[in-house]
Amino acid sequence: MRILDWNSLDEAGRRAALARPNAESREDVNRIVRDIVANVRLDGDRALVELTLRLDGAKPATLAVTTQEFEEAWLALNGEEIRALERAIANVEKFHEAQAPKPLAVDIQTGVRCEQILRPISKVGLYVPAGSAPLPSAVVMLAVPARLAGCPTRILCTPPRRDGRAHPSVLVAAQLCGIDTAFKVGGAQAIAAMAYGTRTIPKVDKIFGPGNQWVTAAKDMVARDAAGAACDLPAGPSEVLVVADETARAGFVAADLLAQAEHDPLAQALLVTTSRELAEEVAAEIHLQFAELKRSAILRKSLKSCRAIVVSDLKSALSVANEYAPEHLILQVSEPRRALAEVVNAGSVFLGPWSPETTGDYCSGPNHVLPTSGAVRTMSGLSVRDFVKTISVQELTPAGLRSLGPTAIRLSKLEGLDAHANAVEQRLELLDARTADVVLGVGT
Repeated sequence: MRILDWNSLDEAGRRAALARPNAESREDVNRIVRDIVANVRLDGDRALVELTLRLDGAKPATLAVTTQEFEEAWLALNGEEIRALERAIANVEKFHEAQAPKPLAVDIQTGVRCEQILRPISKVGLYVPAGSAPLPSAVVMLAVPARLAGCPTRILCTPPRRDGRAHPSVLVAAQLCGIDTAFKVGGAQAIAAMAYGTRTIPKVDKIFGPGNQWVTAAKDMVARDAAGAACDLPAGPSEVLVVADETARAGFVAADLLAQAEHDPLAQALLVTTSRELAEEVAAEIHLQFAELKRSAILRKSLKSCRAIVVSDLKSALSVANEYAPEHLILQVSEPRRALAEVVNAGSVFLGPWSPETTGDYCSGPNHVLPTSGAVRTMSGLSVRDFVKTISVQELTPAGLRSLGPTAIRLSKLEGLDAHANAVEQRLELLDARTADVVLGVGT
């Protein structure tokens, strides 16, 4: 792990210190993904079978997960594994229930009532990656808010293993979360299938889920097509930034950095610290802990972009963290709650030495599907809100229109939109006529 002195870096050096790992060129990725999407739109299931064999090395007997496969998945997990999934689901459900949006109604003035009502998105597609490891936790983070939102149609796509079957833990998690419709398709081809539909896979209105650069590019592509499907957020390779002072335990910091680095060769783990001594201890700890970990091939690649940045004080450390805008931010400092007040850009924050990011990945409650690549500057992590639509409602009584109508007329004419003004004037004229008739005693 390289150790950099922030104060000794010029602007170019600081940009380089916070640069994210280089993936393949965006043009190359977009070109390949464009071909995959076009292929799926043209040939549907046949393209999915061919792409799954070519890209995943698998040939599923059926694209859809069968009832027998679901049943066999339950037999493949032991009781402790199932109970762990159930506990994670309960915690995620509890947190997401609390954050769910609620309808509202406001009397703006006498005779003018405005409301906001909620409707679930009708058809949602959940993408669960499985590139180098099965991710039942991603099922939980997607399926729980979709169920709480009341989305009527919820389908799931996940890449098959070499034997042509989905990982049992993914299928069990899906059923625990109320999903019985799943398909063994992954990558950009799965995104295309859910966006446009095939004979086997239904078209959905919105697609959710994290993925690699190919999945992210496909989501962006279909979201920009009116015939495609909306997508949730850019959730690419994982990233973590740890802010630590001299009170932090080097072993804890190193473990947190390694935990995110093992996700993907393009994952990034950064340490920003006020203590050079701690940075050196963390570097040594990474070396020691690395030797005991199984995913060494991935870690060797991702750790190339792992850096420790030494700053002069905690305020500078938090400024660097806000500039980087990490998906995950860990505050291992003496007063983490006070430091939290200075956090502006982060997807999810973990306070103090006893809050490892791992709990957020699996079971503490908040969603682990978070914006990456600095998108947390303007976007939030996944929640129930992403699975519902808000619809505004307005109702005016005759008295309300009499009061508010002249304002609408003036503003319409200010903008030169006389048809807008006319829509109000027609009604006010009728109300005036009715009032006159009542005064004259000729009726209502």
